[in-house]
Amino acid sequence: MPEIALHTVLKPGMERAYGETHANQPPAMTQTLRDAGVADWRIWRSGLHLFHLIEVRDWNAMNLHLAASAVNAEWDKTMSEFLDQPPDWKGAEAGISLVWRIQ
Repeated sequence: MPEIALHTVLKPGMERAYGETHANQPPAMTQTLRDAGVADWRIWRSGLHLFHLIEVRDWNAMNLHLAASAVNAEWDKTMSEFLDQPPDWKGAEAGISLVWRIQ
């Protein structure tokens, strides 16, 4: 399954609230991600920087699904309180380029 890496940035002082909000992500949002083809989504934080690794069947199809989802729109509204730049589900960002991998 393809993997997409993303980078987002938190607003200063939002680290704890962001983590707590994700710890209580609504089941409907989790189901929306599953319905969009997401098999796994992991997020690491270093200071204000967030690094996401997403395993998804089809990146563009996921973006279209999330852009049309009322559940996702509500989640994005919540997330935009924490993020320096709100999520954009137009699919333009193809993620962070892979530079090296040990296999």
